[in-house]
Amino acid sequence: MSDTTATPARFTVTAHGRVNLIGEHTDYNDGFVLPMAIGPCIRMRVTRRPDRLAMLHSEHGPAASLDLQRPLQPGERAWSCYPAGVIAQFQRLGWEIPGFEASISADLPAGGGLSSSAALEVATATAVEMLCGRSLPPVEKALLCQRAEHEFAGVPCGIMDQFAVTCCRAGHALLLDCRSRVLRHVSFAAAEVRVLVIDSGVRHRLVDGEYARRRAECASAARHLGVASLRDVDSDTWQTLPEPERSRAAHVISENERTLAFADAVARGDWPAAGRLMNASHASLSRDYQVSCRELDLIAEIAPTLPGVHGCRMTGGGFGGCAVALVEAADADRVQAEIASRYRAATGIDPRTFVTAAAAGLEMTCD
Repeated sequence: MSDTTATPARFTVTAHGRVNLIGEHTDYNDGFVLPMAIGPCIRMRVTRRPDRLAMLHSEHGPAASLDLQRPLQPGERAWSCYPAGVIAQFQRLGWEIPGFEASISADLPAGGGLSSSAALEVATATAVEMLCGRSLPPVEKALLCQRAEHEFAGVPCGIMDQFAVTCCRAGHALLLDCRSRVLRHVSFAAAEVRVLVIDSGVRHRLVDGEYARRRAECASAARHLGVASLRDVDSDTWQTLPEPERSRAAHVISENERTLAFADAVARGDWPAAGRLMNASHASLSRDYQVSCRELDLIAEIAPTLPGVHGCRMTGGGFGGCAVALVEAADADRVQAEIASRYRAATGIDPRTFVTAAAAGLEMTCD
């Protein structure tokens, strides 16, 4: 039974998006990632109901009504499949979830590669914890949200996004070993640099199959080499693989090395070195992993030519979405305007851009 006596009747959960500084498509290969939470977020305003219905309202789609008295099952791939999947996982744990009304708003672009789905999942999980007056350990909560995305959204995502939203601290990036799930908070509050996010305006749909195909190619490469995952390949044996497995392995192995080197460069405050690693990451994602697109490649070409930019790369699953650049704080406004101007002239797309600091992944307020 849930203990609702000490929990508020109304509250708001704020779950921030994340930008991955480096370590792309390594999470489901048991590798290393380095995301940070960003300012844009999803807000879920929750009010208790006297019945056992979950009424979900969003500016991004039609309202949804969920009957909490029966086990929820996967259904239509609408926006509501994300919170429904999370609630279903809690039901399987035996949690009795009281009725509630949730109004969801966001300034986090859906499909932009900034983890809007994970933010919605983690916000839902946190709301359920509040409603039930109990909580899961952070790692368990992140894994629960990952299972929800696998089963209800049909996206075989790794663990990075849910861990970033659940665990990121303000002023820090999160170095995550996706095999051991050991976290290290890396200080990223230096006054001299900023993170610039550039939305290409090209929307991806990871459920369209390319993401799953990359996962399958990596699994095939690991089987061919007789290892549990590409994390275990530390020699040149991957060069014997056939294509496309060879190229996929080349990216994953080199990206793990870049991620650890990037964390060390950040710790030293060596921003030029960190930028070079970002540039190399994008080249690998575009050439070897083939998850970029013309628009993302264009941003990654424009940005490093501008004074004050240390490096730039696509971020997120790819096939559209956002790029991220590491820039000198004093040059951030000029760089932001120049990238937007050149990109607009080349593509006709007016890109959304914003400068962000490292935020906390989750916030909670009681009304």
